[in-house]
Amino acid sequence: MKIFKSFLAIILFAACFSGVATADNYSNAISVFKQSEIVQPFFKNCYGYAVFPTIGKGGIGIGGAYGEGKVYKGGKVTGTTSLVKLSFGFQLGGQAYSQIIFFQDQRSYGEFTSGNFEFDASASAVAITAGVQASAGTEGVSGGASAGPATGEQAKTSYRKGMVVFAHAKGGLMYEASIGGQKYSFKSN
Repeated sequence: MKIFKSFLAIILFAACFSGVATADNYSNAISVFKQSEIVQPFFKNCYGYAVFPTIGKGGIGIGGAYGEGKVYKGGKVTGTTSLVKLSFGFQLGGQAYSQIIFFQDQRSYGEFTSGNFEFDASASAVAITAGVQASAGTEGVSGGASAGPATGEQAKTSYRKGMVVFAHAKGGLMYEASIGGQKYSFKSN
């Protein structure tokens, strides 16, 4: 029961950290990702994508994250999505970041929008800012490290099992060596 209460408190903290998403927040987040040279090709060639303007993440031993987003296909919103993450291990602090998930084809889009989709601890998001690594996970979502725009060097990445994830740090400080998973829900318009 104590672990459940701790987890609930961390999720509430992360939800508060994530803030309220507005139409401007979505436009701003998409604009930030479109400015990254490594992300630009994915906008041109993807079947669709999911955007989370702000995901709040926090933890002290047990961690959690929460964020709300929108799913796009052909440049139009097809529904809303939310992310809930639970992690265990050494972690301390709080962080806010934006995230975008690109779907290569109809199959990967359909898999994500089928209702409940999960990433496990084995995949990570490619960070588009220096010094940031936001881990997600699913056996198959690609990830990598990026020195970020500050150095002009970006890691190359590609779709893996039809999806690729990018993250952009917004603020906070989080020390983390943990395992966990992310679960996404989807509701069509």
